[in-house]
Amino acid sequence: MGNEGGINWLAEPEEKNYPAAESYLSLIFGDDTVESLVNRLRNAPLKQFKAKDIFRASGLSLLGISNYHVEKDRKKIGEGKKLSPILLVCDEKKRAVIIADGYHRLCAVYSMNEDENIPCKIVQL
Repeated sequence: MGNEGGINWLAEPEEKNYPAAESYLSLIFGDDTVESLVNRLRNAPLKQFKAKDIFRASGLSLLGISNYHVEKDRKKIGEGKKLSPILLVCDEKKRAVIIADGYHRLCAVYSMNEDENIPCKIVQL
């Protein structure tokens, strides 16, 4: 999946992203909820959201380009390598989006173009 902004995306998240999402979500939710969310993320269709909107909805701070993982993803972008779409969970009660996997990729993309459309899988809590 290419993009006009010059950032290339894989057609689907990498398999390793799901255990990473599971690990993060297990810090917030119980086992049954985590299992359900990850299974639903696997089957969710891709949607696109602007980097700046994902940040606003998540309430998280932007990591600087001095962060090792952000720098690594910026290098991938510069080399034209494809990034994995990010995994999101929408918590309607808290009116926030949880970045289950892809926070560093999001920061890297945002630092280059906050208007970039980012492919995501998103499910409701």
